[in-house]
Amino acid sequence: MSKIKKPLKIKIISVGNSEVGKSCIIKRYCEKRFVPKYLQTIGIDYGVTKVNLNNRELKVNIFDMSGHVFFHEVRNEFYKDTQGVILVFDVTDRSSFESLDDWINEIKQDLEANKHGSIDNIVFVLCANKIDKGKRVVDEGDARIWALTKGFHYFETSASSAAGVNEMFETLLNEIINAFENGGKPIQTQTSLSKDQIDAIQRLKNSKDNYERLGLKFGCTKEEVNNSFRRLAKLLHPDKNIHPGSTEAFKILISAKTDLLRNFS
Repeated sequence: MSKIKKPLKIKIISVGNSEVGKSCIIKRYCEKRFVPKYLQTIGIDYGVTKVNLNNRELKVNIFDMSGHVFFHEVRNEFYKDTQGVILVFDVTDRSSFESLDDWINEIKQDLEANKHGSIDNIVFVLCANKIDKGKRVVDEGDARIWALTKGFHYFETSASSAAGVNEMFETLLNEIINAFENGGKPIQTQTSLSKDQIDAIQRLKNSKDNYERLGLKFGCTKEEVNNSFRRLAKLLHPDKNIHPGSTEAFKILISAKTDLLRNFS
């Protein structure tokens, strides 16, 4: 039987817009309960829990950061010595997803301004929360691709049902331990998509018209349409790419090609 190693103190923070469920996720993990009534976090909330993971005793300190802009000056006092970040957005609130880069930039700027270290030494996980709620407005494929481009682990979670919460914390803590044993440097997740594939998926899903989707100009030839289609199909064909988002993008690609070829009938 392996000997339990010396207890390791870990500092984790949760960040994201107000009302995305940060406090609820933490309470679900630490207290095994769900608080349905929304109570705004005033400044910083703090919790601690002990965990035994892979024969390692952990003392996990969790700082729940208020998402309100008013508390920025309070938040920046707590970024120092952070080892893990739970980045949370609400799948029913598009603005909370679009704010993720702002949260990363806030952490980075405050660390650099106060000379408290580098964001590159922090393990991040992305939580797509409230998956049990009604109308979803942030596509899972888009969120997973965003996480992949950053090298973050991605989880679909529900503080209400507990879906994904324990798995998220277990992965985060394991990655922090690995970083600790690797001299403090996190090992980024390996993306299963190339930059060309990511660019193709995002362009197909977000472009205004079919010419833009295929990277063509109005007045292009039939041959140019077919060549562009073949190039993108090689990147996104379901037989070669099973990543979420690729199938939808491939369907959009087929539809765009079909519509453009009607111009040559």
